[in-house]
Amino acid sequence: MEINQQVDDVTKVQAWIMAARVPTLPAAIVPVLVGTAAAMRYGYLNLSATIVALLVTLLIQIGTNLTNDLYDFKKGTDTEERLGPIRVTQAGLLSIKEVTIGIWISFGLALLASFYLIQIGGWPIFVISILSIISGVLYTAGPWPLGYHGLGDLFVFIFFGLVAVMGTFYLHTGSINLFSFYVSLPVAFLVTDIIVVNNLRDIKTDRKANKKTLAVRLGRQKTCIQFVFFVVGAYLIPILFWVNGILTTNFFWFPFLTLPLGGRLTKEVFQETGRALNLTLKGTGKLHLIFGLLFAISLL
Repeated sequence: MEINQQVDDVTKVQAWIMAARVPTLPAAIVPVLVGTAAAMRYGYLNLSATIVALLVTLLIQIGTNLTNDLYDFKKGTDTEERLGPIRVTQAGLLSIKEVTIGIWISFGLALLASFYLIQIGGWPIFVISILSIISGVLYTAGPWPLGYHGLGDLFVFIFFGLVAVMGTFYLHTGSINLFSFYVSLPVAFLVTDIIVVNNLRDIKTDRKANKKTLAVRLGRQKTCIQFVFFVVGAYLIPILFWVNGILTTNFFWFPFLTLPLGGRLTKEVFQETGRALNLTLKGTGKLHLIFGLLFAISLL
């Protein structure tokens, strides 16, 4: 009844916007900006590569979101007990056929745009593109979905953190190094925390649906500790850069302007449960975005 009341006035365009989960899209933007800023420290910048890389990561993110929406519904995970934002397939805002077409279009366009990047970066970019798309599908689809076996956090950490940042760096410079790896860690930590909060909120319903996320396997207390560990890890990297002379005293502290938000979110994950964590989830996405932008600026 509650869902019906919320979706009665939703237009088709609004439904597609909801399906794309626009608030999650900074997770695709930040890695490209940080990877580009890291490359600029070495004197490299290919603006067209940055723009196309942004397009590709956004399309993969949207495709992954649509796949999650569809297959969580098919697997019976999304029910009326769902605590998160409305899922369009479950709510009947978009049909299974429409969402399926949306998935094909999103990933198809991502692959098509990747061919431009492949011309620049060669076969490594081709491998990254294919693996990213396959992982986006297998996150919830297929006979052994990653998200249902506790590997969702690892998938996000690798592909929306390490691979996205280092891949962007490679596009500009033609190589990767330890610096590009270290630069990718704060992005990986904070983007993974978005999934951590999401799964923390859904522990009860996921357990009931036999969706064995890492949060379900660890339990609430250890999942909260995981969140804090990743937040602390993100802030440690700029400090290590400063100690090692990579960033100067004038600039390393830029990401620390987000500390009040990070502290508030840390408090919330221990205190809040259920739907109240939806605000924490939005806040974590905001932390990832602002921290990432300030970190990119500090690298420049």
